[in-house]
Amino acid sequence: MHSKIMISHSLGMADHLLNAYVADLSDSEILLQPIAGMNHIAWQIGHLISAERMFAETVKPGASPALPAGFDDLHSRTDTRGTKPEQFHAKSVYMDLYKAQRDATNAILESLTDDELANSAGERFAQIASTNAALLNMIGLHYLMHLGQFVAVRRSANKPIAI
Repeated sequence: MHSKIMISHSLGMADHLLNAYVADLSDSEILLQPIAGMNHIAWQIGHLISAERMFAETVKPGASPALPAGFDDLHSRTDTRGTKPEQFHAKSVYMDLYKAQRDATNAILESLTDDELANSAGERFAQIASTNAALLNMIGLHYLMHLGQFVAVRRSANKPIAI
């Protein structure tokens, strides 16, 4: 199967799951920790958006929308201790930023030739993704790594099973 199809599938599955898991969560519920010591959903979504932008910009610089000032710093911490809930955004802000970045990522994917997809992603990501195709696929995989943590919040908030 062509790499664009597989990458698009990974991105699409991550998109489907993210939207299903957060659709009925409130702004306060995205600030609930899955378990003690684990980052809340607001941080995780911000972290995923930041990482997606970084990966996409590695592949095609200048093709991603800008993020609000301080966004990367707030969402790059290893944990949220020392932060205050009011430092984080409303769910609608995260979802708007996510959609804008995902639209840009999908446009990048569609714009690349097979040769460009096969090009090296560079030294920075050599351990996780040796090619541009692998780096773009890593975006979807990264979301899937985090999304399982959302289920614990959904259960503690007495939300119905989403998937």
